[in-house]
Amino acid sequence: MAKRLVVVAGNIGAGKTSLTERIGERLGWWTGYESVADNPYLSDFYADMRTWSFHLQIFFLGHRAEQYLEAARDPRSAILDRSIYEDAYIFARALHHIGNLSERDYLAYRRLFDLVVNSLPRPGLLIYLKAPVPVLLERIRRRARNIETGISAEYLSLLDSFYEEWLNTFDLCPVLTIRTDDLDYVHQPQALDVVTSRMLDKLAGKEEVDLRE
Repeated sequence: MAKRLVVVAGNIGAGKTSLTERIGERLGWWTGYESVADNPYLSDFYADMRTWSFHLQIFFLGHRAEQYLEAARDPRSAILDRSIYEDAYIFARALHHIGNLSERDYLAYRRLFDLVVNSLPRPGLLIYLKAPVPVLLERIRRRARNIETGISAEYLSLLDSFYEEWLNTFDLCPVLTIRTDDLDYVHQPQALDVVTSRMLDKLAGKEEVDLRE
């Protein structure tokens, strides 16, 4: 198979990092991860979203654009933990919706986002990981990141609704939807086999059925 770019999308706690890591290891692909531990704005953002929302969105936009370009330069196929599109269509939209990103800042961000994204290569596949909000909350609780203690069910539900709306019109590449609440690809090798096989089939144009209940 020729070099491909796969992006993994999904709500907070859906299992994006775990899947990216394991597929990268299994196939020898280049992997890119969301900046969390080394993010200079994330802790400030969770402490005061209204003050730091614009700064955080600009940081993520630059960070992910650099990842896309680095992945394009690497000779291997690549898989990225979260897509750049979610920054605008899910998270910036949510921040604007709940009043933590002003109209002026939101429009300025979207203008810059459009300019950046139009210069980047399109992915070959988007993998959308989906799980019910109670499952997401339990996973967030178990990983016990201090910066995530304020994440509520209402916020996750809002993000979930925005994901559904976004994916209903997303047409940049094929989408493979995977329900992760009962698919343990972390501890069950056979589950990872299934996901990897479906991903490769979808990239090759052979798989049209999503992994969902």
